[in-house]
Amino acid sequence: MEYRLLGRSGLKVSTLTMGTMTMGGQGAFAKVGNVGIEEARRQIDLCLDAGVNLLDTADVYSSGASEEIIGQALGDKRQQVLIASKARFPMGPGPNDRGLSRHHLVRACEASLKRLRTDVIDLYQVHEWDGLTPLEETLEALDSLVRQGKVRYLGCSNYSGWHLMKALGISEREHYQRFVSQQIHYTLEAREAEYELLPIAVDQGVGVLVWSPLAGGLLSGKYRRDAQSPEGSRKLAGWNEPPIRDEERLWRIVEALVAIAGARGVSAAQVALAWLLGRPGVVSLVVGGRTEAQFKDNLAAADLKLSEAERRTLDEVSAPPVLYPYWHQLNTAKDRLSEADLALLGPHVAG
Repeated sequence: MEYRLLGRSGLKVSTLTMGTMTMGGQGAFAKVGNVGIEEARRQIDLCLDAGVNLLDTADVYSSGASEEIIGQALGDKRQQVLIASKARFPMGPGPNDRGLSRHHLVRACEASLKRLRTDVIDLYQVHEWDGLTPLEETLEALDSLVRQGKVRYLGCSNYSGWHLMKALGISEREHYQRFVSQQIHYTLEAREAEYELLPIAVDQGVGVLVWSPLAGGLLSGKYRRDAQSPEGSRKLAGWNEPPIRDEERLWRIVEALVAIAGARGVSAAQVALAWLLGRPGVVSLVVGGRTEAQFKDNLAAADLKLSEAERRTLDEVSAPPVLYPYWHQLNTAKDRLSEADLALLGPHVAG
């Protein structure tokens, strides 16, 4: 297992992070999984034995049940692993039981600490943008949690480029603790992050954690063109994370993954994960599973290195359109592009 620095920090995390959204099985999250305490213990041990040193959860996962199970399952192994959690979404019926106000964030953090049975959360992430709460209030509250010793590092999730840059600017101006990471959706099928979020990651030193790196299973190889969906799996129709805007493109990507996987004697999922781990700014992929077999397959991706030819094939079949102003920069500024610019334009310049 490789360990990479998390953004502009001294914290090293494994290239694969254990996702825990399948734990608890309450409410809407029952559709994702229903992993109980004993199975959670086995999955955690499996990941720790493979070298994983970061577990990712959120207070909203099964209304806190995921955090509770982690707290119970870790026991005396707590010091062997880093814990990341998140807050923002509703945790009660009241008007202040959601969002990124000081009121909600402080209460949410303290509740997560109790459920996790720990005195500190290693990486505390705001789960989604809150356009109603001033960023100054959110960032001051997060800074105070770090200074109180309840949180060690800060991250954001699902922010747009201007949201993230505004937050970093306020943190610098007010001398608050800054975001060291952003947890985003980024896959071969959904490469929108390359327009702004990956260049910001490279330029500003904000490490990228990727959620749902297999696009909810779409890139695992079990979904194929003109084939019946596996029993118990989600249907492509109505799939909204990510939204499928070009089904033909999706199947071309899947076919390329399957071809490379077959030639290498590995799974399509491992190829998709290995491609992500070679992208600029990416630090770790949050992988999950309902079963130990799924975890074992995903964990094997940590040791898979793709050739330049394989990467080029995947780049070409999944390439996002070069939107404005990037096509203009490609045409007129490619003699003076930075490393951050090349996170999007690099393949086009090389071609």
